[in-house]
Formats: sequence, C-alpha cells, structure tokens
Amino acid sequence: MVPGPGGGFDVLAAAYENDRPEVRALVPPRPRRVLDVGCSSGALGAALKADGAGTVVGLERDPAYVAIARERLDAVHAVDLDADVPLPEEPFDVIVCADVLEHLRDPEAVLARLVRALAPGGTVVVSLPNVRHWETFWQLGVRGTFPRRSMGIFDRTHLRWFTLADAYGLCAAAGLEVVEVRRVLRPRPTGPSDGRLVRLLARGPGRTFLTFQHVLAARRVGDAPAS
Repeated sequence: MVPGPGGGFDVLAAAYENDRPEVRALVPPRPRRVLDVGCSSGALGAALKADGAGTVVGLERDPAYVAIARERLDAVHAVDLDADVPLPEEPFDVIVCADVLEHLRDPEAVLARLVRALAPGGTVVVSLPNVRHWETFWQLGVRGTFPRRSMGIFDRTHLRWFTLADAYGLCAAAGLEVVEVRRVLRPRPTGPSDGRLVRLLARGPGRTFLTFQHVLAARRVGDAPAS
C-alpha cells in the first residue's frame, strides 16, 4: 500500500503509483518533451524520465496528487481537463493520456485540443479500458447488474466506455491515425496451468473478450514519425 492523497494508506492510491510498462512500451525512445495528461502522483512520468525522456510536464486535477507529482516531474499544472484550459506553448514530442479520457465529459474535444500541442511527427499514446471484456457480458448479461467500483472497467467515475473501434474513432475525430495497438489481457494466459478455454481464446478472435485494456499509439494524419 502507498500513501493516499488525503493521508494514510489505501489500495486505490496504489493504482495511481503504477509506472505503466505497457504504456511506456509505445513511447518512442528518449523524447525531448512529454506531456503526461492526468498524471496523478507522477509515477508514470517519473518512469519515463528514468527511461530517458527529457522534460516531463504533468496535468492533474487533484491538488493532493499535484503536490506529489511536483516532486517528481519538471512541471505540473493543476487543471480541470473538462474546462478549456490553456496548454504550454512549447510543443511536445509525446502526449500520454493513460486512463484519463474515459473520465471526461467530452473526450473527443479534449483530445483534439491536446493534439494542438503535439510537435510535428510526435506521438500520442492513449490507454482505454475495453468495454467488450468478458466481465461486462457476465455482469450485464448474466447477473443483470452494472457494478460501481473504485477502479477498473466499472470505475464509478467513468463517464464514457470504449471498444477498440470506438478508440479508433476517438483518435480519428482528433485528426490522429493509429499506428500501433497493444492489448492488456485479463486473465493473462501464462502457461499449462491455465484453463484450456482461456488459452484458446487468447490465440483466436476471442482475444477481444480477454482484453481488459487497449493501448494505442497515434500520430497526426499525414505526419511522418519524428527522426
């Protein structure tokens, strides 16, 4: 457990201390400037700096997390992303939106606004929960319930839900083309001890239903990758 934003220790705070290797895997090597949108406590941004990123700037709404992130990142701005906030003037080589767009009232408008701060040839990395995960069918189709939880697909603070096709549409609406997609599987098949059905699904079309999260790398339509 780690300190929560209000003091003490809690499991939820631990989720925001994740340095997100699946997101970092799609960040080009050694970017000069990175914008971490919804940076929380700055764990991901700090890991990007350790990976070789130059300047990492964070945007975060929660004042307690802003204070923590400012100890880790080069600059952190306290902002409400649903408001039309001004962005830093110097462009960014990478913009990361890790588990943030699904919490916003108008993620299409926010992403389009963020893209204006992207340097030519820059990369946007977006991670979104997959609403086609098997647990959604189980909860809605079998149990007839829509749970409200503190994290995950049924996070009570989610305002929008996305399939992979929806994620592509979100990027396209912001003038981006997706260049790579990775999947976070849950359960993750690890070996012979896994159930036969899980192993079969993970190799076939059913993999969609094991995908808990999609991570996408995108660039402006027509942009060549930065050299």
